[in-house]
Amino acid sequence: MSKGAAGSEQTTRRAFWTGALSIGLVNIPVRLAVMVKDHTVQFHLLHRKDGQPVRYERVCTKDNEVVPWEEIVRGFEVREGEYIVLEKEEIDAVKPESDRRIRIDRFINVLSVDPVYFDRTYLLLPDGPADAYALLRETFRTMGKGGVGRITLRTKEYPVLVREYQDALVLTTLHYPDEVTDPGQIEILTAIRAPGTKELSLAGKIVSDLSGEFEIGDYHDTYRERIEALIQSKMTGTTYHVEKPKAAEVRDLMSALEETLARLKAERASVKGSE
Repeated sequence: MSKGAAGSEQTTRRAFWTGALSIGLVNIPVRLAVMVKDHTVQFHLLHRKDGQPVRYERVCTKDNEVVPWEEIVRGFEVREGEYIVLEKEEIDAVKPESDRRIRIDRFINVLSVDPVYFDRTYLLLPDGPADAYALLRETFRTMGKGGVGRITLRTKEYPVLVREYQDALVLTTLHYPDEVTDPGQIEILTAIRAPGTKELSLAGKIVSDLSGEFEIGDYHDTYRERIEALIQSKMTGTTYHVEKPKAAEVRDLMSALEETLARLKAERASVKGSE
């Protein structure tokens, strides 16, 4: 099996939801697969004495006794320190219904959705004949459009955006408006004074000098790299030296802007001189 085929099979195997993308009377069978991986370094809590993992136990805060799973129930805090118990049957009765469909309500310009509402992005794969899938993908690509609608995942109904991305359809779950903080309601932000003309002029020159194309490949997780190097050094018994970063110097805004601009000009002159 080729490397590409193996990768494709692995992605398909990770699909965690199957259903249909519904647009009116058109139903496109699809699978939903994980697209974004989190590479955050995971640590375990160990007992320093013997280096073994520490086990978490469910301890009651009143009698300080370990509670077995069969005695655990779900509760909601209605007032500080006061809870009501919700039985599993009661919770199940009010869960949103899932008919295994992604219901598209309308088509929009993809750029009209503010990225602040983006939650998680998943890969949509065809789950059968791909003719309708390909037609929707090409239509979205040529028109710059996407579809917005709803999906139920586990115990929550999400607004979603379905769009074309690199020859595939992807689905992004969206936050509801009341889940996103409105900066206009934060007093410390509304009280900020407007910058002066000279400050704006210097800032504009700095932005112009540092402007360029965005390349996500230019960025990498330096913290994870240092942790991995530290782990490797511990495994091999070598010493890993860590240089502490210098604290940021708080300076007068105007002098900081002027010095930054001067440094950028000096760097440009140095580059030209070496060509």
